[in-house]
Amino acid sequence: MTIRINGVHHLAVNTADMKAQIEFFTDVLGAELVGLFWMHGVPGGKHAFLHLSEFCSMSFVDLPANHEVDAELGVTHAGTGAGPSAPGTMQHLSFNVDTIDDLLAMRDRIRSRGVNVMGHINHGMCHSIYFAGPEGLTLEVATSSEGIDAESWIDPEVVATYGITEVELASYKAPAVYEGEGGTVAQPPVDPAKPHMAYPPDEYEKVIGTPDDVVLKYASFPDPPVQAAEAGADA
Repeated sequence: MTIRINGVHHLAVNTADMKAQIEFFTDVLGAELVGLFWMHGVPGGKHAFLHLSEFCSMSFVDLPANHEVDAELGVTHAGTGAGPSAPGTMQHLSFNVDTIDDLLAMRDRIRSRGVNVMGHINHGMCHSIYFAGPEGLTLEVATSSEGIDAESWIDPEVVATYGITEVELASYKAPAVYEGEGGTVAQPPVDPAKPHMAYPPDEYEKVIGTPDDVVLKYASFPDPPVQAAEAGADA
């Protein structure tokens, strides 16, 4: 079996109003709050997780510095499902439901909370509704009756605008099979041409050069903030 990504574990969005986000996602969208704790290894940071499905969550990150950053339409936020924002920022966030009936029921739920919704719209590959969330989030709920057919939805005209060759396109449609090497691949040297996290350069080199077992030992925070015994006593 090839090693590949197989879904979304969680989507993390910065916030300066954690309570508003929690209230919106629980009351308006029906997600359950399952985590609210100090962010691991980040002084002053707070983290929330809202349950979407067994292994998929919506996450919000409240950092002290978030409160000093101004939102700017077209830079930090797209504002609509068709609006621009800076490369690498979230354009919009789409959640799944299983059927058209579920989509319409979700539209009813959202509108019943006084939030305006556009749609639904039939995109062919999916049906969607669009609305806004706190702090300028552009949100969507969508449903598909079947998987996306690449032969119908990869447009040769658009492929050509990016200079993608037939060989490249074939590799994109069927990526190389990779079965893993038992976790034995060594950390490569830091290559400026590759993507990197935005740590201070000296700190980054040090972290990247730290052996994996040392990172696992000293950077892990496996214990929940409320232990089972405490949770049972409070029940």
